[in-house]
Amino acid sequence: MIRAAYISVRLENSAMLKLSAILLILMVTTMFLNACSMANASAVAIPNPKLDAALAKTKGEQTAVFAGGCFWGVEAVFDHVKGVLKAESGYSGGSAEGAQYYAVASGSTGHAEAVRITYDPSQITYGQLLKVFFAVAHDPTELNRQGPDVGSQYRSAIFYGNEEQKRIAASYIEQLNQARVFRDKIVTQVVPIKAFYEAEAYHQNYLVNHPNQPYIVNYDLPKLANLRKLLPELCKE
Repeated sequence: MIRAAYISVRLENSAMLKLSAILLILMVTTMFLNACSMANASAVAIPNPKLDAALAKTKGEQTAVFAGGCFWGVEAVFDHVKGVLKAESGYSGGSAEGAQYYAVASGSTGHAEAVRITYDPSQITYGQLLKVFFAVAHDPTELNRQGPDVGSQYRSAIFYGNEEQKRIAASYIEQLNQARVFRDKIVTQVVPIKAFYEAEAYHQNYLVNHPNQPYIVNYDLPKLANLRKLLPELCKE
């Protein structure tokens, strides 16, 4: 919801809205700063999946689609993962007609903000991508929300493209729950992908283009720091 307010302010250009933007930023900055420590704390060290695909013997391209709240940060995390060729922000779970940002932000379209990851299976496995997803990309125990963003459009979900992805995802969730890696039970949905709709151009590479925005600084940059800290072997850098 707060992200939608930032976008709305940025897209408009009236003096009144500029003043509103200043007041909004002042009002929520304290909340962002307080939540920063929570964002850092949400990252956890987790085991490798017991069930996983083997590394391919030759280079290729496969896709994975994950939803974990704000797609800005999830996209940025996977852009820094080795073997990932491309990460794109978009929408899954609803129809083409409702796949626009402000419609999705209303929570009434059935979509989740999602990220489509194109990766080389000879460099990284689907299970390793899931490890990144659960460890640092989001909090899989939050139901229909992530941090300050509330609604089913921010739900945790794995949109599988085939039976192998379904088995690996379901097995890993069971493994993590049984090991009690997280304090609370994982609420991530595992559902078949019906379609993925690319988000508007201004959402793509959002962290790269807006590195100083308060939301990015306090919620998404810590995810990249946690990726480097907890999973250096899976990080491009």
